[in-house]
Amino acid sequence: MVLKHLPSESLPREKLLNRGSHALSDAELLAIFLRTGTKGMNVLQLADALLSDFGSLRALFTANREVFCQRKGLGLAKYVQLQAVLEMSQRYLSETIQRGDSLNSPEQTKHYLMSVLRDRHREAFYVLFLDNQNRVIAGEIMFEGTIDAASVYPREVVKRALYHNAAAIILSHNHPSGVAEPSQADRRITRRLTDALGLVDIRVLDHFVVGDGEVVSFAERGWI
Repeated sequence: MVLKHLPSESLPREKLLNRGSHALSDAELLAIFLRTGTKGMNVLQLADALLSDFGSLRALFTANREVFCQRKGLGLAKYVQLQAVLEMSQRYLSETIQRGDSLNSPEQTKHYLMSVLRDRHREAFYVLFLDNQNRVIAGEIMFEGTIDAASVYPREVVKRALYHNAAAIILSHNHPSGVAEPSQADRRITRRLTDALGLVDIRVLDHFVVGDGEVVSFAERGWI
């Protein structure tokens, strides 16, 4: 069906304007991004086909360039646009958590850390440095490892915390396997970091482990 034959309220752009972006399906949101369809397929049909091929929006967004560009209806220009959109989204989330507001919501912190760590193919250890009112000073990926593990050095974390004049920190890392359950090694390094930072009066507020669709908080489990 040609889009112009659909009722105006069913068109993705008009639906967004009238009801808000939250009212749109994944296919409708993707259709707005794609803008045009291909021969014999309108943009909504193309969006549906792409989601079916890739399995999800996330899989589409994280596909490598070669796989993305070889799909009919996509290509290098769309790949560049998508990477720009994803980077803007990442920077927006970063700004919302780094404007000097105190981190009082674990859910806000989890959402941000998911955006930073979830789709990395290698394990990464990320630290948020906070002032004495739990306001974010900076966030840094301090260590990266293989797909299975990252080497974490407490001395380096202490040095960076002192450099930022941090009063507290939040630790986090991802599990590329997708399973967020902390390992015994995760618990051991958290204890080592807590002890090392305690010597210079810097508190460890939490350690978050990011999986595919879940984030585990050490503080919520009573481990910190």
